[in-house]
Amino acid sequence: MWSCMVTRGSSRCSFLFCCASAMPVAARSASSIILLVLPLHEFAHGWVARKCGDDTAEAAGRLTLNPLAHVDPFGAVLLLLTGFGWAKPVPINPARMNHPRKGIIWTSLAGPLSNLLAALVGVVLMQIVFPFYYADPNAVLTGIYTLLYWFVAINISLAVFNLIPVPPLDGSKVLMMLLPYRQSVWLERNQRYLSLALWSLILVGVLSTPLSYLSNWIMHFFVWATQWIGTLGQMVM
Repeated sequence: MWSCMVTRGSSRCSFLFCCASAMPVAARSASSIILLVLPLHEFAHGWVARKCGDDTAEAAGRLTLNPLAHVDPFGAVLLLLTGFGWAKPVPINPARMNHPRKGIIWTSLAGPLSNLLAALVGVVLMQIVFPFYYADPNAVLTGIYTLLYWFVAINISLAVFNLIPVPPLDGSKVLMMLLPYRQSVWLERNQRYLSLALWSLILVGVLSTPLSYLSNWIMHFFVWATQWIGTLGQMVM
C-alpha cells in the first residue's frame, strides 16, 4: 500500500505493502510487481497535476513510467527486504494550479484511482486467461495467473490504503480540502501526530481486518462485473 502526502507545494509519497493471500508466490516476484505499480501511481499524481496547471512534476522529469525515475534506493531496498518502503517525492505546487482546491483533490485521488483502474484491467486479463488455465493448468499458465492475481491484489491494496483520510495518505488531502477552514488547519497542524497514530495502528494490526475486508470486496466486485468474459471464453473453447 502506498501513501502520498502533499504539503506546501510538494508531494511526498511513502509506501507500505501488505497483502493477505494464501496464493503461493515468491516475495521477490511480489516486490517486482510493486516496482512496476509504483511508477503508475506516481505518474498519475504528476499527470493530473499537469492537467490542473502545475507542470512542476513534468519539469522535474517525473512524468514517466520508468521506475528508475521514482524509486528511492534506500526505500527500494527496504521494500524488497521487509515489504515496506517509499518512493521519491513527486513535486507538486498547488499555487501553480488553475483551481488549487479542486486541483489538490483530483491530484490526490489520481494515484488511488489509477491503481483501481489497473486492478480492473488485471481482472479482465485474468478472466481471459482463466479458460486456458482451467483447461490446462500447466506451469506457464499457473505462473501468469498467479502474477495477474498479485498485480490486482497489490493495486487494490494500494488504492484502499491511500484513501484512508489520515495524514500522510492521499485521502487526508481530499478531506483537508473538503473540511471547513478551522478543521482543515487543525488537520494540517496535527499531521505528525495523526501519522504516528496511523503507523501505530498498522504495526499492531488493528487496520488489517477492515482493510483486507474492503480490498477483498472490491476484488470480488471486479470479478463479478467481468465474469461474463471468462464465461464467454469457456463457451468459445
